[in-house]
Amino acid sequence: MAMATLFRVLLLILIFSDSFVSIRSQGLGINYGQIANNLPSPSRVAYLLGSLNISRVKLYDADPNVLSAFANTDVEFVIGLGNEYLQKMTDPIQAQAWIQQHVRPYISQTKIKCITVGNEVLTGNNTQLMSYLLPAMQTMNGALANLGLSKEIYVTTAHSFGILGNSFPPSAGAFRQDLTEYIQSILNFHSETHSPFLINAYPFFAYKDNPQQVSLNYALFQPDPAIKALGHTDIQVKVSETGWPSKGDPSEVGATPENARLYNGNLLRRIGQNQGTPARPSVPVDIYVFALFNEDLKPGPVSERNYGLYYPDGSPVYNIGLQGYLPRMDYSASKKNVVNILNLFIIPIALLMFFVAKNLSHTMEKEKEVWTNS
Repeated sequence: MAMATLFRVLLLILIFSDSFVSIRSQGLGINYGQIANNLPSPSRVAYLLGSLNISRVKLYDADPNVLSAFANTDVEFVIGLGNEYLQKMTDPIQAQAWIQQHVRPYISQTKIKCITVGNEVLTGNNTQLMSYLLPAMQTMNGALANLGLSKEIYVTTAHSFGILGNSFPPSAGAFRQDLTEYIQSILNFHSETHSPFLINAYPFFAYKDNPQQVSLNYALFQPDPAIKALGHTDIQVKVSETGWPSKGDPSEVGATPENARLYNGNLLRRIGQNQGTPARPSVPVDIYVFALFNEDLKPGPVSERNYGLYYPDGSPVYNIGLQGYLPRMDYSASKKNVVNILNLFIIPIALLMFFVAKNLSHTMEKEKEVWTNS
């Protein structure tokens, strides 16, 4: 019954296409988490994403190995500052030092477009952390401005869907009253800096608790009405995370490969058809799918380790039409191996041929002299 309900709702909410929708030109975003001990190297991942034509990647840190591996590509990056950094980032000196260390060395070759300051802070229980959030965002933006990067890189933070007191139907969306003070100030910041409001939307959490009733329009709802209710109509909303697990604990209803394939497959079709939300049907939703790989070291229930579109060996967890290629050898290492082959074999052979040709030329000159003198 639950499976049938989910299937019917997906048919109703997420529009199908009879033809294959290519991922090319969709502008698909992907979350690249790394809480695992068996993932391919960043250079191999760069090759995989290049083969998939994925042009936007969201990190949860500013991993220098990843940023270096994607140098001179067209991939645009969102990099992250963990919640543990918030207090430090309220200090302008430390904020500028962080940018100098994690952004400046890579910005000339890697397209860093956004810094997320904290993740789902307002739905945690740490009120001190909540008080640091906006000052840290403001300080980080000021540090970028001092370095001449504020027009190139925007600052934001990602929110849990839990900030909404009412999220369905979309027209009735409203923020939780106890968070309004924080959110109002953050919205003012977004309006002033022209930065987007990020929301993490996981319909699976609601579905597993109430599979008979939840509507999956919940999944891609952007909180436009809630933002408008606080006086803003000029703020873009992006879905910074959304996905569906392919495996879960026995109590996690709906965490199956089939449901994940239905959800993410139709999500891709929706992106490909440039569909908007009920509030803004003509404005395509900007979405980052969670996640690229299954991550075997993530804590929590089984579902937390099974959101990936791919296994670490590069094979798809289920088929949604994403045909990519993960090279067996490290891409940077393979280039080094080519150089080694040149040094060990081709260059010596070329030198040998040079000397043979030179000796042959010398011999022919000698023979010519003999024929001339005879």
